[in-house]
Amino acid sequence: MNRRPLLAGLAVVAAAALALTGCASNPGSGSDSSKAPSGPDYGLVSAGTLSVCSDIPYPPFEFEGGDNGTGYTGFDIDLLGAVAKKLDLKLNVQDVGFDALQSGTTLAAGTCDVGASAMTITDARKKSIDFSDPYYDSLQSLLVRTDSGIKSIDDLKGKTVGVQQGTTGESYAKEHAKGAELLQMGSDGDLWPAMQAGQLDAILQDQPVNLEHEKADKAYKIVETYNTDEQYGFAFEKGKRTALLDAVNKALKELKDSGEYKKIYDEYFTAK
Repeated sequence: MNRRPLLAGLAVVAAAALALTGCASNPGSGSDSSKAPSGPDYGLVSAGTLSVCSDIPYPPFEFEGGDNGTGYTGFDIDLLGAVAKKLDLKLNVQDVGFDALQSGTTLAAGTCDVGASAMTITDARKKSIDFSDPYYDSLQSLLVRTDSGIKSIDDLKGKTVGVQQGTTGESYAKEHAKGAELLQMGSDGDLWPAMQAGQLDAILQDQPVNLEHEKADKAYKIVETYNTDEQYGFAFEKGKRTALLDAVNKALKELKDSGEYKKIYDEYFTAK
C-alpha cells in the first residue's frame, strides 16, 4: 500500500475542516450575517422605508414640492419625515384617493404603511383603521367670495356648497347647511378650482385649508369657523401594525418633548 497519497488526502480534509470552523466562528462573514436582524420588525411594505399614502393636494398639510426626495411636502409630510428619521427609515409618499384611505381599503391592500392626510379621528373610522395619538387639533370653516353676501351657514339655502367626499366637513354640512345643495368632490384640488370658476358658492372644509385659499386670493374669505372638537391622527391597517404604531407614537412624543414638533408646526401655522 502506498501511504503518501493517503496522508496527503487526510491533510486536505483537515485543512478544509479548519477553514469551515473559522467561517462559522466569524459573525461578520458567510450566509449567517444576512439573517441577523437590522432593527425592529415593523412589517414594512418596503424594507427600510416608511411608505406613506396621502390625498394630495391639501395644503398646508400636503402638497407638491419640497426637498425631501419624495416630491411632496406639507405639515403632515414633514412631521412624518421627522418620525421616519427617528426610526432610521427613508420616507416614500404616494398620492391616493381620500375615501379609500379613510375607509381602510388602501391600508388593507398593503399599498402603504401609514395614512397621513389630515384625517380626523372618529369612532366610525376606528372600526376599520387604527390611529396614532392625535397630532393636530382642527376646526371646520366656511369659505365664500367676499362679494357673495353670505355671512353664515344660515345663508346657504339654495346655494351650492362644495365638500370633500368622505370627510367630517361633508358630515357637518349635511347636518347644518339646511337647504343647501351639496356638491361632493374627491379632493381640495377639485374644490378650489371649481370655486374659482364660479361653480360653487362656498366650500365647507378644514379651517387651515380654507385659510390657505383666503391668503392666496383676497377675493375669498372665511366667514365662519366651527369648533367640532376634531383631532387628526395617522392611520394604520386595523390590528396589523401594532409595532409600527407604537414606534410612531413614541417618536411623536419625543418630537413634542424636544421642541422639534413646534418648529415644524410654526413653519405652517404661525403667522410670520
